[in-house]
Amino acid sequence: MGKTRLEAFSDGVIAIIITIMVLELKVPEGADWNALKSESHMLLNYAISFALIGIYWNNHHHLLHTVKHVSSGIMWANLNLLFWLSLIPFDTAWMGENHKQPLPVAFYALLLAVCGLSYTILQKIIAACHKDQPELKEVMRRQKQKGILSVAFYIAAIPLAYLNTSISILLFVAVAVTWFIPDKKIESLQDE
Repeated sequence: MGKTRLEAFSDGVIAIIITIMVLELKVPEGADWNALKSESHMLLNYAISFALIGIYWNNHHHLLHTVKHVSSGIMWANLNLLFWLSLIPFDTAWMGENHKQPLPVAFYALLLAVCGLSYTILQKIIAACHKDQPELKEVMRRQKQKGILSVAFYIAAIPLAYLNTSISILLFVAVAVTWFIPDKKIESLQDE
């Protein structure tokens, strides 16, 4: 399989994930600000999840552009990541329906931790298949540090959800901010 097929498939799955999330949004039962306010928690959850999916898509795009050849390991690691990402709409809706309840937020944190680990696995497999690219190895090493910190924040958000769900949500946003702009080094490795 060529990398363009892998990219197209991944882009399609991520587009479907975002579409499913928006379809879960409910129209307010009224035409005033109070009706809209009653759905604000659902809109906030959607915005956070949309941003996280968008950040994964952006970084995934840059990561796949470093790939020179696709192995079965890369394909399976990519499917693993897409599987976990595909569960985000489910928990986004669950959190929205159960505003401020700890279990849906803790589950979201666990899901994001597994997504982060899956992304790291994909990075490792890509690096292992491209040992002849020392620049890629350096970029992966730098991103590994950020990835470990991200997963640590997500894991910390699990018990914190039972103390204060707002703290957990702030941790999700903090991780998103760190990944918002892709590493400039990975951009320079693209299609060398």
